[in-house]
Amino acid sequence: MLKPSPVKLPNILASAALAFGVALGGCSQTSETSSREKPLVVASYSVLCDLTTEIAQDTIDMACLIEPGQDPHTYKATSLARQSLEQAQLVLYGGYDFEPEVIKLVQATNTPAPKIAVHDQAVPSPIMAEAHHHHDHEQEKDDHKDDHKDHHDDHHDHDHEEEKTGSAHSDEELEPDPHIWHDVQNGIKMAEVIRSQLAALNPDDQELYAKNAKQLTTELEQLDAWVKAQVATIPKGQRQLITTHDALGYYINAYGFSDSDALQGLSAEEAPTAARVKELVQKIKKSKVPTIFAEVTTNDKVIGTVAREAKVKLSDQKLFADGLGEKGSDTGTYIGMITSNTCAIVDGLGGNCSSFASKAAK
Repeated sequence: MLKPSPVKLPNILASAALAFGVALGGCSQTSETSSREKPLVVASYSVLCDLTTEIAQDTIDMACLIEPGQDPHTYKATSLARQSLEQAQLVLYGGYDFEPEVIKLVQATNTPAPKIAVHDQAVPSPIMAEAHHHHDHEQEKDDHKDDHKDHHDDHHDHDHEEEKTGSAHSDEELEPDPHIWHDVQNGIKMAEVIRSQLAALNPDDQELYAKNAKQLTTELEQLDAWVKAQVATIPKGQRQLITTHDALGYYINAYGFSDSDALQGLSAEEAPTAARVKELVQKIKKSKVPTIFAEVTTNDKVIGTVAREAKVKLSDQKLFADGLGEKGSDTGTYIGMITSNTCAIVDGLGGNCSSFASKAAK
């Protein structure tokens, strides 16, 4: 994949200040300078930043608000982030309450720039899930095991809301699951939303955006098929995914897992209760699952306790549940993150993960 370097926020703001100074100096200079300036695009978190830079390359100035390793659910905005949003010509954020602080800021920013909730547009019928776990919902997921069998044939044509929710919960207890990108088909939909917005922002480069988006889509289609093939190597009785918080529902539904559970709900902000820990330990003991998984952006102390009490392994490789790894690392791109998570899961559950090699033309 192409890896253009996003512009850092201080540089962007310095450029904006310079442009403002030129504007004060004379209209003719302003017009001439503006024609050479790249539009500033602000994206809330790392997956959006990576997909955007893949499509836009160096035709924009890119600012990413939430750094790799930060939890978007609990992110606190800085004054620099506020200034960046005020200067942006296009704002891309997740939505579905994924990054609540950013969403509040975006809604409070009174500028003409389009402000796009990419998750909402890409997946208008999301999975509905509990924000916080209060009891065992194994049965509600068992009700939908048959939905997991065919990924491409029917998974993406039906309402996700029916896929993960059962009759055990009222609508008031459920919230949209914002972690849509863990299903690579949704990653493709996100890329199309981004391409469309970039083309509207910068029509002169719309052919480049279409070309790059097409190449990215080809690569992601290959990745999607690869993930399905890797998960298929896990023994059927062990295709059960236990994680720190309920962030991998789209992955679970898309790629053929028979069961799943998490210590916490959609957000890891609220600490799990002792009763919840005991409940999960008992479920793991009954399931015979060999490995459970911690996550990069959450404290692994409690999930480690669960592993010890259930007498199963806690994977040495933490999952990237809420974004990408550090820029320049193997997990610093969307494709790299998906491949890393997949191999950690597959190998941990007794499968045999092979490397992903894209055949997309560069």
